[in-house]
Amino acid sequence: MQQALLQQGLDITLFGMGIVFTFLLLLVICTTFMSRVMSRFFPEPEPVAAPSPAPASTSAAGNSKLRKIIEAAVEQHRNRRK
Repeated sequence: MQQALLQQGLDITLFGMGIVFTFLLLLVICTTFMSRVMSRFFPEPEPVAAPSPAPASTSAAGNSKLRKIIEAAVEQHRNRRK
């Protein structure tokens, strides 16, 4: 009696796991297929690069200040690693 009950439990467990595995495999296949169909028939438009504004004299001063800050940070990092 006990052996038959364990066998039934094992059969139901394996059957359930097989059903779930089959469903998940089918879901992955369908999702992959739909993704390929969508990318083939509805491709994403290429992004258009916006023209960059002309550099002003104030941004040049800001860039030099930023460059000095970055150089100081790199130097500090290198000094810590020694």
